[in-house]
Amino acid sequence: MPSVISTDVLIVGAGVAGLWLNARLRRQGFSTVLVESASLGGAQSVKSQGIIHGGAKYALHGALTGASEAIADMPRRWREALAGNGELDLSGVRLLSEAHYLWSPGTLAGNLTSFFASKAVRGRVDQVKGEQLPPALQDKRFKGKVYRLAELVVDVPSLIGRLAELAGDGLLAGQKIEPLQENGELVGLRVDEREIRAQRIVLSAGAGNADLLTALGLSQPAMQRRPLHMIMVKGPSLKPLYAHCLGGGPKPRITVTTHPAADGQWVWYLGGDIAEAEGVAREPAAQIAAAQKELGNLLPWVDLSQAQWATLRVERAEPLQSGLTRPDNAFLAEQDRLLVGWPTKLALAPDFSDRVLASLQRDGIQPNHPAPLPPLPKPPMGQPAWEQLLP
Repeated sequence: MPSVISTDVLIVGAGVAGLWLNARLRRQGFSTVLVESASLGGAQSVKSQGIIHGGAKYALHGALTGASEAIADMPRRWREALAGNGELDLSGVRLLSEAHYLWSPGTLAGNLTSFFASKAVRGRVDQVKGEQLPPALQDKRFKGKVYRLAELVVDVPSLIGRLAELAGDGLLAGQKIEPLQENGELVGLRVDEREIRAQRIVLSAGAGNADLLTALGLSQPAMQRRPLHMIMVKGPSLKPLYAHCLGGGPKPRITVTTHPAADGQWVWYLGGDIAEAEGVAREPAAQIAAAQKELGNLLPWVDLSQAQWATLRVERAEPLQSGLTRPDNAFLAEQDRLLVGWPTKLALAPDFSDRVLASLQRDGIQPNHPAPLPPLPKPPMGQPAWEQLLP
């Protein structure tokens, strides 16, 4: 006989989007159960670079695009939460950098791009020099220009840990997830041996949404997978760098973030254009060689002779867009009790939760205070790729 659980909102997928939504619902008095089939944040969130974008990388040619407009307010909301006085209390989460930077390597195209970006992006953008430069760029051979953005970079494992704390007793490790229907209507989900009934069911499982929708007999909303081929480098000579290196194109030439490894060394995690189309097509050895050449050209004073290298293939799951373009903002589709969505990027987790909360308010869904939850098996924490791939 399966055990039966009643809750206000049942969420599937414990990446940052699901965890953030879960914490906001609980703070507003809703009861929740958050189901994860693997590890907390392990599928996509922990593979992100942790940048809380404010729109700079989407305005590199001087125009505020839909993406930069949608995301412009995210740094403020995250900062308030990290300070403990926002929509969530994320005090204690490790902040890796108070700012992210636009970095021109000194080429004419790069300088023009950074200039136009600095004029277009909403929020404070200041050119920095000398001791204000990121540590990795404080070398007399550096000839470029650097702009400080009103953005920030968070330590994603620390963030996931705090959001897991805010989940209280509502986290559930579950492998087999099936629809629970009555009279042809979806009333909940069967998770392993448990029947979980809810007023609303939210799918926020990233790439897992596709299989969940299939299990529910649905083909919409359609999903796209946007592949990336990220590079990791760890070494004793690395210094912190959080910056988009600009070329003449619409995307950053390379995006560098710096993360602490368990052995005390720094890891540079490289994305941007190098991780996209051509990078996706490369084999790992060729991708590492391309990154070595790029860093050698851009940062010749950095000694990488003792560095360790690895690559990581990531598939960003998003709502289907024409030409596999990047969505402008968080996405939510609704069908009766079922809500399905993607935050589309880490920074937009608050936007995703806004959309769910607006749907609940519109439909008059109120906290129903079901019975307390029984003890539930908890999913493990996701681990950064560099701890698994770099010795």
